[in-house]
Amino acid sequence: MLKRAFQIFLVVFGGILGFLYSPSLVKLMYLNNLFSVNEIVIRIIGMVSGALLLFLLTVLFIDTFVKWIKAVEDFIFKIPITDFLFGILGLILGLIVAALLSQTVIVIPVLNLVVPIFLSVLLGYFGFRIGLKKRDEIISIFLLSKLNKDKTNKKDGAAKYEHKILDTSVIIDGRIADICGTGFIEGILVIPGFVLEELQHIADSSDTLKRNRGRRGLDILNKIQKELEIKVIIYEGDFEDIQEVDSKLIKLAKVLEGKVVTNDFNLNKVCDLQGVPVLNINDLSNAVKPVVLPGEELNVQVIKDGKEHNQGIAYLDDGTMIVVEGGRDFIGHHIDVLVTSVLQTSAGRMIFAKPKLLEKAL
Repeated sequence: MLKRAFQIFLVVFGGILGFLYSPSLVKLMYLNNLFSVNEIVIRIIGMVSGALLLFLLTVLFIDTFVKWIKAVEDFIFKIPITDFLFGILGLILGLIVAALLSQTVIVIPVLNLVVPIFLSVLLGYFGFRIGLKKRDEIISIFLLSKLNKDKTNKKDGAAKYEHKILDTSVIIDGRIADICGTGFIEGILVIPGFVLEELQHIADSSDTLKRNRGRRGLDILNKIQKELEIKVIIYEGDFEDIQEVDSKLIKLAKVLEGKVVTNDFNLNKVCDLQGVPVLNINDLSNAVKPVVLPGEELNVQVIKDGKEHNQGIAYLDDGTMIVVEGGRDFIGHHIDVLVTSVLQTSAGRMIFAKPKLLEKAL
């Protein structure tokens, strides 16, 4: 059907061209001196010739034309409508720029015919590609400008909200809900769509542990949205040219000029390297733990033996591990210990102590 319609269109188009321009062509070739023929007859002959010529061309190249059309049609059908609309917007902007640049050569005889066509094709193509590939960043710019209209009134003027972008690990961890509930985190929580998608895959996992963690993360998000007063938005955009979720988070943080909230040690390091502000829940947890100084006395329960000879292991209420020298003999008992040293590591804080009874004996 498409092939037939295309043939009919070209035949009619060739006939119209032949009817309109055949007299001028005859005069250009000086054939009117050889044949004294009425102009109407010349136009009819030109119409038939033009239609026949384009019909022959369609017979030779119709399959190629149809393949091109179907390729364009398949391309349009495959891409999302949002991408297509942004591509058209980029095409229009490219053509506008081409039209403006073409005005600079409009007075030059030969260039005024060639340059406008070249610029229109080139800038129109690049405009379409830029609109197609940079859709997410364009959406982010509009989203950022919209969010920045929401401002808090302060004594020194209005200040825009700061965006806190949550990653998958901090959502599954769950402590972010309690922190938001205390009011220590201000601004707008941004939950990217690609993080939600990753969370959904975890919740649908065949592994029971992963499935429970994913469902816990979804429950945490529902709690934050419904029970807490902090503003939450779902960022629907995606960076399709980037595969890794962590890289997408960093890109989004740069676009929104926000901070990444995580408890992933590796993501924390990558954010630091790329100059992206990051809030690490583990760092916050370590910072608010009670300060313990050497020489202080603690009452702890020795739970198990340590790695070294005669060591015992105890824990504070906040989970801080205490290594008790000579504490193996007191496993299962509450004893008073004296702090000898405190070691701060990337994994947390570790306290070294010895039983007070031994200290008295010495």
